[in-house]
Amino acid sequence: MGTNGSEPVYRVQSDFDYESIALALYQEWIELDLFHYGLATYSVEDFEAIGLGAEDRHLLEFMANQEVGHATLLSDMLGPEAPVQCNYNYPSMNLREYIDFSQKLTRWGESGVYGFLNHLDAREVGQLLLQSISTEARQQMIFRQFEGLFPMPVWFEIGTPQSWAWTLLAPYISSCPQNQTRLIWQNFPALHILNQPNPARVNGSSVWNETLGDYANTLSTEGLSDSDSCVNATEVGENCGPAITHNRTNPLSYPGRQVFLEWDAPGQSVGPNNSYVTSTAAGDTKFAAWVSQLNVTYSPLQSISGNTAYTIQPNTSTYEGDPAINGTIFLLITDRELPVTPFNLTQLNPFINALSIYQAG
Repeated sequence: MGTNGSEPVYRVQSDFDYESIALALYQEWIELDLFHYGLATYSVEDFEAIGLGAEDRHLLEFMANQEVGHATLLSDMLGPEAPVQCNYNYPSMNLREYIDFSQKLTRWGESGVYGFLNHLDAREVGQLLLQSISTEARQQMIFRQFEGLFPMPVWFEIGTPQSWAWTLLAPYISSCPQNQTRLIWQNFPALHILNQPNPARVNGSSVWNETLGDYANTLSTEGLSDSDSCVNATEVGENCGPAITHNRTNPLSYPGRQVFLEWDAPGQSVGPNNSYVTSTAAGDTKFAAWVSQLNVTYSPLQSISGNTAYTIQPNTSTYEGDPAINGTIFLLITDRELPVTPFNLTQLNPFINALSIYQAG
């Protein structure tokens, strides 16, 4: 395809292309801002206190420079109507929390592109986007290594629909220029994981309400004692200082774990200038959907009371020897068990009540 001697045309060719690439550009802009924010906000002493030196700060700066290139590339393919950089509202974070937020943000940025890449009408655009998102995948792994997490605990990365990525991104945009491109993607209500695993703990699964309360369920180090902090641990399997790789003695999550959930009602104003509203077309909540690797696995919600429930993490494998639920994944609540696969995940959208990021490993 496209090798018959005709000159490739690197521009969007449909409304679907435009809205998808515009979403990717919104993501590149926030990453550019976020990486510079980290360098401007945290001192040299802050970085060194958690084991990150001058070369690590230079890597963060280099990743910000990569985003300049990514944003330029996507802007050129969109033309004059391309979204420009906005103003952002990040949670109040210390450096360790910032790194966790960044590894989650780059996860939905990466996965949000994988989900639509092979649906684009403009194959030339898809080629260039593939070459930029491959770099973003490396950024996500770098933040995992900064956080002391195992860099790539899965055999396959997740691809998600555009609305999932926009749901997680939009709440961190405070305002955009008045004539900014408006996206068509749905904003789902937030899902709060009350015992979200905390990678800053020696025993990261033994937690309760240790997040910043934001859409991404970013970890919180508030009240974390020195003895419970894995940054200060000296034992192999417990220490989680920055490293090429760490293996944890105590897993962050595991099959059979009770996961306690609370979700927002629809109708919340989010995104640039609070101009987007969360919505759902789903019926009564019944299931948790664990979206990881090539799998969507459902577990029933139990003890449903209003907007709260719990579920049990299922025991499932992608292939033998590869536990499916691992890494930085997506957790949804739905009104049914709809069979879907990586190429048609959008069929699940009408049945989603809320969604978020789950730190499975």
